[in-house]
Amino acid sequence: MSWKKLRKNEKGFTGLEAAIVLIAFVTVAAVFSYVMLGAGFYTTQKGKQSVDTGVKQASSSMELDGQYVYLVANTTGSSGDVKEIYYYITLSAGATPIDLNNTVVALRYQDYYLQLPYNATTKYWTYQGIVDVDGGTPDNLLEKNEKYKITINITALQSAGMVTNLPATNDYVTIEMKPPIGAPLIVNKQIPPSLTSLTWV
Repeated sequence: MSWKKLRKNEKGFTGLEAAIVLIAFVTVAAVFSYVMLGAGFYTTQKGKQSVDTGVKQASSSMELDGQYVYLVANTTGSSGDVKEIYYYITLSAGATPIDLNNTVVALRYQDYYLQLPYNATTKYWTYQGIVDVDGGTPDNLLEKNEKYKITINITALQSAGMVTNLPATNDYVTIEMKPPIGAPLIVNKQIPPSLTSLTWV
């Protein structure tokens, strides 16, 4: 009789089943928490990348080296005009190197607005390494501690029929350099009332 009572006592099995169910709940909760944390970390990382990209695109990656833009006169005096513009650029602090071959120079004066991708054949605008960290061998990258001379050949634009008039005295000139990544460098200058063979503004 006592043997039969022992076999019908299921208290131990009920406790074991409860433990199994509890362990299952804990396991499922742990897996769910891991998945949610992983998704949160992934979202945070993507958000950080988006912010970094936004900052890079919003901040200017190059700047004028000095404050002057140099005007080479076609004709001098109070009725003079300009055949060539040049200036010097450096990399902004903390910016990544800029591929000048993929940079666009935009020139605005009078009623003209021209966007000029770099073209080594037409040479509407050119660059020349003045200070180069690659052992004195100029390349197409504007890098830290480098300085490049940018020259815009307006007579070449005139010869190509892209403009009729050259920038003249008292004209406002706007130059934009648009790198592949980052905000453009914008330079606004007014040509003085009289020009010498080389004038800086």
